[in-house]
Amino acid sequence: MSTDNSVQVSVLGLGAMGSALAEALVKAGYATTVWNRSAGKADDLVAQGAKAAATAGDAVRSSRLVIACLLDHGSVHEVLDPLSDELAGRTLVNVTTTSPAQSRELAAWAAHSGAAYLDGGIMAVPHMIGRPGASLLYSGSADVFHQYKPLFDLWGSSTYFGEDAGLASLYDLALLAGMYVMFAGFMHGAAMVAPAGVTAGEFAAQATPWLTAMTSAFQGFAEVIDGGDYTVAGQQSLQFSNLSDLLAASSDQGISTEVLATVQRLIQRQIDAGHGEEGFARIIESIKQPG
Repeated sequence: MSTDNSVQVSVLGLGAMGSALAEALVKAGYATTVWNRSAGKADDLVAQGAKAAATAGDAVRSSRLVIACLLDHGSVHEVLDPLSDELAGRTLVNVTTTSPAQSRELAAWAAHSGAAYLDGGIMAVPHMIGRPGASLLYSGSADVFHQYKPLFDLWGSSTYFGEDAGLASLYDLALLAGMYVMFAGFMHGAAMVAPAGVTAGEFAAQATPWLTAMTSAFQGFAEVIDGGDYTVAGQQSLQFSNLSDLLAASSDQGISTEVLATVQRLIQRQIDAGHGEEGFARIIESIKQPG
């Protein structure tokens, strides 16, 4: 991938993720300025060819493209509010984890400051940046996304979701929700077998291929949900998705049933509403309409 040597970029925030993003830019040959609130964080990057800015203002003034990778939404405002005038005519790409509402608020703030805005969600941990499996989700200015896509692609595969600046964050957090619930399910299973002397490592060896295979069911669930017909043939009914045996076995092992009990409640609400013969995918209606 060729580097546009005319692009100058500044990275604000050199935590583990910000440092990984900046390092990828430096290695690719981009003129990269870095800033961090705590002194010393830039030393390794400077040794590789980055330029350290003494202040956030110096970093912003150094580049037309400014990447913010800070602690949280409040940190973005704390750092950039005093620099609102400096951002006029520049491009702000915010990859700080924020809520959809916060991303939209930052987009409006940037527009008021005269800056183009793109929001990004990073679906990777720092050591994955620039390697297979890393992906970044973007929304906001289409012009910014397409102009700088070669740069973004250095970090991971880049996907654009549209002009609504909150969509990347929404996808990011929705994907993380699925991940954390899956992780909790694994932890529950490991806790179940532990009293029998089974290590978490031994359980993981069985769980990994099983759960990987089960992800193939996502597309089928999606087709049913999008079609809105939970009576489609071939689905396991809610009546046969009862988790009573799993709950009982968990109790017998002396562990918490909180993880499974949550799913059981989602199932039971649909059964109680008269949908017991319909497919398991129908529990999404329980999630959409909290009890």
